[in-house]
Amino acid sequence: MSFKGKMQEAAKSKQSPIILALDFPFTATENRNNILIKAQKILKDVHPYICAVKINHHLTLPLGTFDGVKCLVDQIRAQGLLTIMDAKVNDIGATNQVIAEYYYAAGFDAIIANPFVGWEEGLKPLFAVSKHLDRGVILLTYMSHKGAGEGYGQTIVDPFTGQHIPQYVAFAKKAVQWNADGVVVGATCPEKISEIKHILNDNAAIYSPGVGAQGGGAETAIKAGADYLIVGREITQSENPSEAAKRLCEAVKSV
Repeated sequence: MSFKGKMQEAAKSKQSPIILALDFPFTATENRNNILIKAQKILKDVHPYICAVKINHHLTLPLGTFDGVKCLVDQIRAQGLLTIMDAKVNDIGATNQVIAEYYYAAGFDAIIANPFVGWEEGLKPLFAVSKHLDRGVILLTYMSHKGAGEGYGQTIVDPFTGQHIPQYVAFAKKAVQWNADGVVVGATCPEKISEIKHILNDNAAIYSPGVGAQGGGAETAIKAGADYLIVGREITQSENPSEAAKRLCEAVKSV
């Protein structure tokens, strides 16, 4: 089964479109084991209300991919959840392939990549190894922070039509062309979600970060067309992560 199909099944099983972004503030390196303990506790508390977990450099740097992070991936899988590595892969093809192979060896189900590097000698090898291992690729299309427009929102010339179009429109089209499993579009930009949803035409799912701490609304993003919500600080920095996750889960069920 494709990663896209696995995500659909996980969301249906958990009755939740919420993906936990397991992000924590900097901790002194001598205390890094506390990060693992905290992450394990939060996962234990919130797993009934989420369908997947996204991990990035907040954990891979202090814990190590095949040490603490591998422990977390094993725990996540045991809880019936999927794992996404937010590597934002953005290098030449040979490097991209090796990056993906290591993260997949650690147990990740999908990886996030940046389409700015292009296809030939860029993301093509990453897609190839992902397909070979039945893993997923999610492409950045419009990020959730305020400066996203400086890159993803710039106007470019379509090399095939000569038309002037926004960069994110070109990336959404590439997601369909390259058969990506999903795209990242910030919950802070619901109008972009709607526009990109139309371009994708259900060929790829929309993953929307930025709910809560960055000002994005969960219900608004879902109504605009987001398939999944990526939520970090709203849950991880809450006094009661379980209640925060449950509250978000219940809120989007009624949309």
